Parts: sequence; structure tokens; C-alpha cells
Amino acid sequence: MSQKDTFESTLRELAETEKCQLKLDRNEFTLTVKAKQAIPILTILRDKAGLQFDQLMDVAGIDYLEHGKTEWKTKQASGSGFSRGVTKNTFGHFTFDDNPIDSTMQTARFAVVYHLQSLAKNHRLRVKIFCEDNEMPMVESICSIWSCANWYEREAFDMYGIVFDGHPDMRRLLTDYGFVGHPLRKDFPLVGHVEVRYDPSKRRVIYEPVSIEPRVLVPKVIREDNRFSDGAKSKAEES
Repeated sequence: MSQKDTFESTLRELAETEKCQLKLDRNEFTLTVKAKQAIPILTILRDKAGLQFDQLMDVAGIDYLEHGKTEWKTKQASGSGFSRGVTKNTFGHFTFDDNPIDSTMQTARFAVVYHLQSLAKNHRLRVKIFCEDNEMPMVESICSIWSCANWYEREAFDMYGIVFDGHPDMRRLLTDYGFVGHPLRKDFPLVGHVEVRYDPSKRRVIYEPVSIEPRVLVPKVIREDNRFSDGAKSKAEES
């Protein structure tokens, strides 16, 4: 049995034993784990022979709010225009005061994705964990398994508001002190909540309410120009 076959067999056995969902798409494995199983299974992935995922490459947050919905239907666009501006399918685009509606969601809103690599076996794996609470998304910190997760988890907390229980220093990482909200959440206004500028009279940076007006952006679609067709050229020559 080759090293690749051993890896796949060991991984499928782990998924079956722990009752996890294992998906193979485009030659990439994704293991979906329940939040309560995170620490034990990630430890197994690091230590078990045949797997040995000794390197954590990245930690990313996901906001599935309004997943699958879209404003634009460019493929079905006709001469009468686009769908947007006629029917509003999502929130937060025309006004900045719309509230998210996630009561119709079939799954949890937030998820955390871990990208693992085995330096010894040269394998990669994606592990996905859904947060059980949409109001206070939380998963356990994996700093005790991979210490490099420290800043990755802080970034996910800063951008998505996902709390990592047991993290040694759960502070914001990228945004300013006193920043309100989490910029990568789907319900965060595209222009933010405040504007920042330097005030020469006060000789310091000040915060002001957003002055940008919301507007509808129309995508550019290149269509055939009839002016350059053979019929149009002949008419132009005759005239």
C-alpha cells in the first residue's frame, strides 16, 4: 500500500470512528468536526501514525449568513436591465441600518477552518468546525496543540467575532483600539461605522460619522456592439 493510500485509509477510519463527515473535492479532503470533538480529534491528527499533521498552516473564519443568495443575475440579464434595484435579496447594500435575518438558515452561521500539513508525509487537510451559537460564536482554542495558532485565532476573533475559549491572550489584532464590530461579518456596513481623519486644529486623529452615501454599483458587462457589424458598416458607407 502506497503512502497516499495509507493516508486516505487512516483518515477515513478516523472519520468513521469519530462519526465525522469526510469529503473529497478536487483531490482535497475536508473533515467536518463537531465543536465538542475539536481538541481530541485535532490531537489525533497531529500524533497518529500515518497522519502526523505537525504543521498548522492557517486558521480562517467563515460567515455563512445569506450563503447562496445573490443580488445579481448577470447570466440572465436582458436588455431591460439587471435584477438589482428591482428586488432586493440581501441586506446592507442600499442602507446601512438593515438587520441580518438568520432565522431561516439551515446550518450554523459561523465556522472555523483549520488548514493542516504533514511535513513528514506531505499531506494536507482542511478541518471545519461550526460554532453552535450564532449570537456568541465560540470554539476551543488549539494553542495547546499548535502554538502558532495564537495570532491566527486573534485575527479570526477580530474579523469575525469568534471567541476561542482558553486562548492565552484573546485581544483584537488588526483593528484599532475601541473599534466597534467585526469587519468581515456579512452584516458589517461596507463603509464601516465611522470615518477617521487628522484634525489640524486639534492636532490629533478624530473619529466622525460616516459621510459616504450608499449607492448601487452596476457591473460592467461587455455586449456585442452593432455599430461594427457588417450591416452597419454598409449603411455607413452608403450615407
